Amino acid sequence: IIGTERHESRRVDRQLRGRAGRQGDPGSSVFFVSLEDDLMRLFSSDRIASVMDKLGFQEGEMIEHKMISNSIERAQKKVEENNFGIRKRLLEYDDVMNKQRTVVYTKRRHALMGERIGMDIVNMIWDRCANAIENNDYEGCQMELLQTLAMETPFTEEEFRNEKKDKLAEKTFNIAMENFKRKTERLAQIANPVIKQVYENQGHMYENILIPITDGKRMYNISCNLKAAYESESKEVVKAFEKSILLHVIDEAWKENLRELDELKHSVQNASYEQKDPLLIYKLESVTLFDAMVNKINNQTISILMRGQIPVQEAPDESAARRVEVRQAAPEQRQDMSKYRENKENLSDPNQQAAASQDTREQQKREPIRAEKTVGRNDPCPCGSGKKYKNCHGKNL
Repeated sequence: IIGTERHESRRVDRQLRGRAGRQGDPGSSVFFVSLEDDLMRLFSSDRIASVMDKLGFQEGEMIEHKMISNSIERAQKKVEENNFGIRKRLLEYDDVMNKQRTVVYTKRRHALMGERIGMDIVNMIWDRCANAIENNDYEGCQMELLQTLAMETPFTEEEFRNEKKDKLAEKTFNIAMENFKRKTERLAQIANPVIKQVYENQGHMYENILIPITDGKRMYNISCNLKAAYESESKEVVKAFEKSILLHVIDEAWKENLRELDELKHSVQNASYEQKDPLLIYKLESVTLFDAMVNKINNQTISILMRGQIPVQEAPDESAARRVEVRQAAPEQRQDMSKYRENKENLSDPNQQAAASQDTREQQKREPIRAEKTVGRNDPCPCGSGKKYKNCHGKNL
């Protein structure tokens, strides 16, 4: 084996030497090193060159001296220590992300497998109630409860100032849970007649059913097993809705958090110029990002679940988006949901159909919810009703 240079890692040199004698055959290995090689150029090449000049060695002459071998060994050892430090540092950075990954994947597995999903949602509602009361003044509490839980504040400003926060949070939580229970029961009640009809008439043809559910901003097509929905009286639809929304929100928030962590890892390297440890700053900032991600997941999940409903108004040009659809069903096989409207209106009258379609278009064109603490009187109400704030929740203010 003839080597043209010595490598940065001694392990590579040993592997090459091992090729000299395989299967019991005798062999030998020789490595030729130049002072212009990368390894020698970075470590003590000038000092060795001056010693060789003093000893009278000529250029190109083969030198076999222990001093040269020892110098190369020390250079390789320094490179290996540096590479080990790099890998160790990289692992310390990855440990921070791995701890967050463990928490997020555990929460996602609970949602995916259906484990503890109801308990997770209850914990989210309690967390939103407690957070709105503890971290805001009365006006901020009103706005946060309206935007996140779609409910009015169940206590006065005087009670907010005088009573204990825990008592107010428990009162708000009980009312929020009642609202959420009514919302899910109503959702199942609207979907059940159509699911029952489809299963009894065409259950042998289809395995899954798509349920369109909207929160006033976006339409979600929820896939649900037709037989399970029929046997549970559409309670399986509610469970599928909760599962799909939780998975969707977690995935989007986790992808955004990974991108922010990657940007943070590159930006904290400048802290070394301030004589600070970049890893320590990375750990502190990553905790802040993780808390913001969890807060975002809780807010978005509860906001969608508290506003989710099956659309029952049918626009003329969007009838496919306003029906409960069986997967791959023909147009004549799809069931019209307009007869199951919440107020049981009869839309056979052309004037009422025009009013329903007009109301639907107005909801679709409304402005996004403003993030400020105050809402203008003529602005759309944050509850998603499509009405002006002065005609909805701002009527009594």
